[in-house]
Amino acid sequence: MQSKQLAGSRLQQSTQMFLDIAEIKNDTIILKDGTLRAVMMVSSINFALKSEEEQEAIVSGYVTFLNYLDFPIQIVIQSRRLDIDNYIKRLNEAERDLTNDLLKAQILDYKNYIRELIELGDIMTKNFFIVVPFSPLEARSSGFWGRLASVFSPSKVIQLKEDKFNKFLHELDQRVEHVRMNISSLGLKTVRLDTQSLIELFYNVYNPIVSQTQKLANLQNLRIEE
Repeated sequence: MQSKQLAGSRLQQSTQMFLDIAEIKNDTIILKDGTLRAVMMVSSINFALKSEEEQEAIVSGYVTFLNYLDFPIQIVIQSRRLDIDNYIKRLNEAERDLTNDLLKAQILDYKNYIRELIELGDIMTKNFFIVVPFSPLEARSSGFWGRLASVFSPSKVIQLKEDKFNKFLHELDQRVEHVRMNISSLGLKTVRLDTQSLIELFYNVYNPIVSQTQKLANLQNLRIEE
């Protein structure tokens, strides 16, 4: 029994070693090399339905947006099967409030139809994200061996930068605001993911199958033992 527990502990540590993320807090991702990341969810527009003049204006605005950037960004498109759990939950609540048996039967048939449509049609939904980075001078000036050591002992890196975290976070916030203001000219809306949303995002990315049946609990409902 003890050997199995030790083996499980070693497996967990080796898995964490291959993850680039050291910590997620204050709506920010902290990587093992000490750099920060903010993730913004971006709305979409149907480019094909726009007129030729509107398409040219969008392309021109996008070029202007890129030219105004003095730091790199990452654009991520995530495709996932359409999640209708919340919609089915609302239908269940409406069904409980009904007194008419005929309407209840119709709602039941409708729910079965929706589930079958999603499964057979394999309907996908797309989410669009912009990742905004910030790299502190200490992280950029570290050599190869320093970056290699941070992979195996990320807690030391984070501890060293804790006193400067607020300063770095302020710089990252300014970049996020810069992206938000300039991309709004394209008619796009952005929302910065908070800590809970970031954890859910990576939970779904690393566990695409498990996340469909095992939903992640809200951070406020988790009890952390010290």
